[in-house]
This record gives sequence, structure tokens and C-alpha cells, in this order.
Amino acid sequence: MNVVLIVGSAPDAVRINSLDFSLFNNSVAINNAWKLRQDWDYAIYPEDFPTQRQPKNFHVKKKIITAKEYVPIQNKFGGFVYAGGTMAFTAGYWALGTLKPDVIAYLGCDMIYSDKISDNHFYGQGVADPLRDDITLQSLEAKSARLMAIAKFNNCSVVNLSEQDQSRLLFPRVQIENFKKKRTIFNFISADKIKFNLKALKKALSIEKKLNYMVHSGRYWEQINKFDPIQLSKIDQLWLQTPQHSH
Repeated sequence: MNVVLIVGSAPDAVRINSLDFSLFNNSVAINNAWKLRQDWDYAIYPEDFPTQRQPKNFHVKKKIITAKEYVPIQNKFGGFVYAGGTMAFTAGYWALGTLKPDVIAYLGCDMIYSDKISDNHFYGQGVADPLRDDITLQSLEAKSARLMAIAKFNNCSVVNLSEQDQSRLLFPRVQIENFKKKRTIFNFISADKIKFNLKALKKALSIEKKLNYMVHSGRYWEQINKFDPIQLSKIDQLWLQTPQHSH
């Protein structure tokens, strides 16, 4: 079982401190999450991530991943306009394309920022990047459904280890306890209950292909007037119909 852990900066990301990292073939820290531990395999951050907040090589066992690595991988999966321009999804597609996992497990990526008073990141108040006005992020739920469907077609299940009340990710929730043993993870994946509405999925992909909203540099915001938000919303609606939880 090739299991990849992806960790963001939501308050419950601190739960990774009680996790045995040897259960995961690879661990990936998004943006500031590298500060939580010293033994990451990878750290990933966007081009505009401030230098003073970037991890150093000694925080990461294998590699620091920047736009040079993740943009070509993201483009193979349809590009940023369709995938959603926020690092939680970019990290997922990069892991899917590069590490070829059986399972991607997310923690600390729920993207809930409703309570302005309390801390919305483990390090205090942060700027909610996914909430910026961005036509690629009209529906974070739809973008999570797209990642889950595309992962499934690449023989990978995506799960959410969060214990937060709310999450913008539509991935099935899994107790972190299930990740204490490899055998339990294997059993869970074998019983993966999510079925996909293939009609909606094929339609979404065919509209994506027809519109061909691709920016090879990854800097889609430089060409934002080329993209129709109504068409993107239509695609989102199709992705939202794609996962079908069977009970």
C-alpha cells in the first residue's frame, strides 16, 4: 500500500504530532505546515509564498516542490483553471502524478474560515487563500469531487482524516486510528463505498476539453478574461453530481 499524507494548516493539523510517519510512504507539507514537524518527505508552496516563511532543505528529507515541479504535473490533469487554484488541490494532483499512491490522506485542509475571532490556522490567524475572489474556486466542493474522481481513475482513493465539524472537501472521512496499521488501511480501501456517476463525469471532462482553458505556465490569473465563469460553474455542477456515496 502506497499511502501519501498531505497536511495543511487548519487548527487540527497539529494532530499529526501523534502520528507515526512510518505508516505513510510519503508526507507532504503545504505552505506553513512544515513548521509542525521536522521529518517531512516533501514540502510544497506556491510562487508567491514569502521567502521568510519557506522551509529550508533540512526540514525536508526528499525535496521542496515548487511551481517548476508541480505546474507540468497539474497540466497533465487538465490544468489549474479546472483543478482549482489553491495549494490543497495542487498538492493532491502533484502527489497523484508523481508519487502514484494507492491512497491520499488529507489533514488540516478543510478550508473553513467562518469564525473570524478564533484562530483559523494552527499558527494563529492566516489569510484564507481559497476564499479570494477567483473564478477557479467558485465551488471548493466541486474541485474536491474532481480530484477524487480523477484519482479514482488513477487507482487512488482520497480520504479526509479531519475531525472538524465542517469541511469543504467531499472526500470520505476516515478515523486517524485506521492509519495505525497498514492492514486496516488496505481493508478500508477495498471497501471504498464511493461510486461515480460516469455520465456526469464524462460530460464534465468533455466540456473541459472543448473549452480548452489551459495556461501552460500555470499563471492562469494573467489570462483571467479568457475564461467564462458561467461555463466553469456549469462544469462545477457536473463534478458535484459525480461522487455517489452508496450505503
